[in-house]
Amino acid sequence: MQSFIKVEPTNHFPIQNLPYGVFKLKGKNDRQRVGVAIGEYVLDLAVLEAEGYFEGILSLEEEIFSATSLNKFMEKGHEIWRAVRKKIQNVLHADEPVLRDNAELRARALIPQSDVEMQIPVHIGDYTDFYASKEHATNVGMMFRGKEDALMPNWTHLPVGYHGRASSIVLSGTNIHRPHGQIKPADASTPLFTPCRQLDFELEMGCFIGPGNNLGEPISIDNAEENVFGLVLLNDWSARDIQAWEYQPLGPFLAKNFASSISPWVVPLDALEPFRVEGPKQDPEPLPYLKTEKADSFDIHLEVYIKGENMEQSDLIATSNYKYLYWSAAQQIAHHTITGCNLNAGDLLGTGTISGPDREERGSLLELAWRGAEPVELSNGEQRSWIEDGDELTMTGWCQGDGYRVGFGEVTAKILPAKVLKGKQEKVLL
Repeated sequence: MQSFIKVEPTNHFPIQNLPYGVFKLKGKNDRQRVGVAIGEYVLDLAVLEAEGYFEGILSLEEEIFSATSLNKFMEKGHEIWRAVRKKIQNVLHADEPVLRDNAELRARALIPQSDVEMQIPVHIGDYTDFYASKEHATNVGMMFRGKEDALMPNWTHLPVGYHGRASSIVLSGTNIHRPHGQIKPADASTPLFTPCRQLDFELEMGCFIGPGNNLGEPISIDNAEENVFGLVLLNDWSARDIQAWEYQPLGPFLAKNFASSISPWVVPLDALEPFRVEGPKQDPEPLPYLKTEKADSFDIHLEVYIKGENMEQSDLIATSNYKYLYWSAAQQIAHHTITGCNLNAGDLLGTGTISGPDREERGSLLELAWRGAEPVELSNGEQRSWIEDGDELTMTGWCQGDGYRVGFGEVTAKILPAKVLKGKQEKVLL
């Protein structure tokens, strides 16, 4: 399949992808609306909607693509998503003249990505973060409990997760201030209040929920993927020293609530279908409500880069792959809702850190530097055990096709120094 718009083989956004996002024009008092990425352009779906291109699929009165988020579209379900996607692919196809040969329409509907400001694509209602990578869970368990007790007894029986904050999920490009909190150094008898000293990234992916389910009605494993609108890159920042002191007995709190970064383009599940693969063999066999007969993972190559203030270029410090996840998105959804918990359009599920079997495939500095014992060597001679102020982290990922890529763009952010606290908080810190 070829578009009349030229797309380089390494570009993340060929006609085989068409991820959804929300944008507005740079430097103007412009309205937000929905578009798809195609090559170096954004196709303005609000323009096509106003021209009647989705008549018979969507009601013109609803103005789905003139909305400021994807939520209204996400509520429609996978049959509507599929029909709209097919229509967009037809409009952009090399053999279709309707947009290709209409200069006036092209000028209104196709906007260079360099001319737009991407926005948070979804109004996120709730956020759940899972712990679905066996390699990551094993590495962390070995550090804190030893090799024999690395995995907790429940880990291979259910997708472990916790509910996080949706309000602090930010878009790629948003810089993050180092958080404050309580920590307890090993040589201290009481905790200290201080800026985080062990700041870390977590290489994850996020799954956006579509229609969801009614309260009291679980989603079956067999149709769980029908509720997946699409995937994004997710950097779930972690304050490891704050977490070590606070997490018992209820788990992460301040260590995870200060920021999580997502990429702006939501890649639909249909775009990933050619890259479907089997996930890891699950032993013991999951209980029936978590057991699926089909391949339920995807071959998505992932990379992490770091650029310190004294570096001219970013260094690749980790690679991984979505296919390493032990618990699939379908299993996460089935488990999440088995109690009757209702998921809603726009909810976000994080995979948890995605690590692979090899050292360079560890999806966090905690693992790469092995809790500070094996610092990461950078190209300028510096080392990293934890993220320092001024460091910029970038994550990217794609599926490799035959002469094309279905990619996710990137999620990036720079860490800024902790903010100066005022009043009683400042006195405590001093």
